[in-house]
Amino acid sequence: MDINLLIDDQDLAASDGRTFERCDPVTGAVATRAAAATTADAIRAADAATAAFPAWAELAPTPRRALLLKAAELMERRAGDFTQLMTAETGATAGWAQFNARLAADVLREAAAMTTQITGEVIPSDKPRCLAITVRQPAGVVLGIAPWNAPVILGTRAIALPLACGNTVILKASEVCPGTHRLIGDVLRDAGLPKGVVNVVTHAAADAPQVVDALIAHPGVRRINFTGSTRVGRIIAQTAARYFKPVLLELGGKAPLLVLDDADIDAAVNAAAFGAFFNQGQICMSTERIVVDESVADAFVQKFAAKAKSLPAGNPRSSNVVLGSVIGTEAVAAIKSLIEDATSKGADLVAGGQVQGTVMDAHVLDRVTPAMRIYAEESFGPVVCIIRVKGEEEAIRVANDTEYGLTAAVFSHDVARALRVAKRIESGMCHINGPTVHDEAQMPFGGVKASGYGRFGGKAGVAEFTELRWISVETAAQHYPF
Repeated sequence: MDINLLIDDQDLAASDGRTFERCDPVTGAVATRAAAATTADAIRAADAATAAFPAWAELAPTPRRALLLKAAELMERRAGDFTQLMTAETGATAGWAQFNARLAADVLREAAAMTTQITGEVIPSDKPRCLAITVRQPAGVVLGIAPWNAPVILGTRAIALPLACGNTVILKASEVCPGTHRLIGDVLRDAGLPKGVVNVVTHAAADAPQVVDALIAHPGVRRINFTGSTRVGRIIAQTAARYFKPVLLELGGKAPLLVLDDADIDAAVNAAAFGAFFNQGQICMSTERIVVDESVADAFVQKFAAKAKSLPAGNPRSSNVVLGSVIGTEAVAAIKSLIEDATSKGADLVAGGQVQGTVMDAHVLDRVTPAMRIYAEESFGPVVCIIRVKGEEEAIRVANDTEYGLTAAVFSHDVARALRVAKRIESGMCHINGPTVHDEAQMPFGGVKASGYGRFGGKAGVAEFTELRWISVETAAQHYPF
């Protein structure tokens, strides 16, 4: 399938005619062939979004809402197309791809609901007969940079609320899933969004630095949001800082799931398995560390290992598969290296071990210690480590013993106790008696520490994509000291 750029409502080849290929990680066949944008193409996309901004910013909330609702409807109708592309480009299972399309449609609906919630306030002024108000106005062009692992959800999230706030957008597609990300642009265009409001830029991996730099540097681009690795997030933040442009960053994670001594073991096992192995563990919220009180550790490990062994892995096109393909052979090698390092230093591999190409079984490492790389490094694959602790205080210490802070979970029969523990965990989100993988379009989604800053979703997201302005009105004659 050939993929073009979407610039100013036109399907365009790269200005120099170059393309790049994305291959199916399972079969090795070419999945998509996409336009490899140049910096000139990036600037052209930003020019188009800048030109479209004034009219879109002035559009009333009701027609803007109607367009976003239409896009949500179309996204659900095209779930089959998204599934086909996601499976071919990323090795995703049909269940994960369909979930992506459903949640992305909800993201559009939530954004539509926010069009009438972009409000200001009246602030009492100490100055006599002075009316002081604040208003939120669209910022300008928003650049959204989305990853491959949940491409429909995260690609849509990168641009939906910015559009609802009156901004025009550029979606910089991942080179791993250019077709999937371009299809988001098609959905919005087909819904009737005006010319130039939504633009999609695809590029070859080698061209990413100069394409991204050109987009961030463009004077019309006023906000950047990036979802991806912490390493690349630092580069994006540093680049944006040179131009004094705000950035919303949602980066890596090393999510802990705490199993306290009074936890429901069966409930914790099920939540941990879902959190660790959904989409082969390739989710920023994936459960990477299970922190278990030693008094219940043996029982937990026995049941959890059995659960992991029961999860079928294989070709994602097979209907009975829970774990599909890891994104590529390099990822498989990196994950295997972490497992081998851990076992060489005393960890017990209590589940897993089978790898066929890019398909990996669910792997579980018990008795992981800080001496092992996997204790600190994000694996982003179907492997989870179990760390045994003695008591609540050590569990909290281990949960916080990481550079990351995106999400976490706490399991305990005593909800008040779990809430106290949750408040002490350094993360942007924490779930009590539920999995670390939990996302809803209206929630303030984001992390702390090396997991980034800023929040997607709801009113918190509105604050990220608008300018807060103070406007005052003098209602009487003024007197000055000179």
